[in-house]
Amino acid sequence: MMQPRILVTGAPGNVGTEVVRELSRISVPFRVGAYHAEPARKLFGTEIDVTSFDFLNPQTYAATFQGIESLFLVRPPALSNIQRDIAPAIWAAVGAGVKHIVFLSIQGVENNSIVPHHKIEQMVLATGVDYTFLRAGFFMQNLSTTHRTEIRDRSEIALPVGKARTSFISVQDIAAVAVRAFMDEAHRNKKYTLTGSEALDYDQVASKLSFNLQRPIRYTNPSIITFIRRQLAQGQKLAPTLIMTALYTLTRFGNAQNVTHDVETILGRSPILFDQFAHDFRDCWQPEIDPIIAHD
Repeated sequence: MMQPRILVTGAPGNVGTEVVRELSRISVPFRVGAYHAEPARKLFGTEIDVTSFDFLNPQTYAATFQGIESLFLVRPPALSNIQRDIAPAIWAAVGAGVKHIVFLSIQGVENNSIVPHHKIEQMVLATGVDYTFLRAGFFMQNLSTTHRTEIRDRSEIALPVGKARTSFISVQDIAAVAVRAFMDEAHRNKKYTLTGSEALDYDQVASKLSFNLQRPIRYTNPSIITFIRRQLAQGQKLAPTLIMTALYTLTRFGNAQNVTHDVETILGRSPILFDQFAHDFRDCWQPEIDPIIAHD
């Protein structure tokens, strides 16, 4: 077995899992650094190299970074103090030989110094290694994971973004771009803004979901206070909830509506449309079916 030179963090999360699938599809050796290693091994199978990795535990660094040259970096949502919680692992990775970091950032981060992603970008630049910043728009899959319950159980989308439009992107497209960045040095030291090919408001999103689910889905547009209270009542922690609220507030002011062509330029094909996503994932919003993630 070839020594893996790519480390994937953020798996089994949305994007990390798709990066694992894409690297597996093209038979490129890699390692998964997972906070919960055993569930990851069960999900990905014994043929995947999975190691226990915790940003907050330096004792996990040596085995995780051994032999690694390229890193797919995803910020754990619970970690917002970048210098304390993220920087030690990144500097350890660089010290162990990592020469290229592909970081999953967010759309508009260059104009938003408040969000943790901005600080991570600055930290990666400070290391001096090659980088590729994937400044992704809102994931379509946020609706099939984070906001799945409200759609499945209450037939509503309860997000405080008003009439603003969002250029949703599928995590499958993000993963495909990430893998291309690993495989082609032309993408090193580049900053890409990754969006879908259309910007939709949430009334349109609700309409598309209604069509695919064959029942009415409503967009309720709650106030910010109502949104925060509901998230906390559903068990979300305060810090991630406030970050999520800040991002949706920026969306409300139009920060997530811009459409770019980076995905099409890099992959040579159009991004996945929201209609396709809604069709592929329709089972996960059906009350009588309860998969973790469902798609054809």
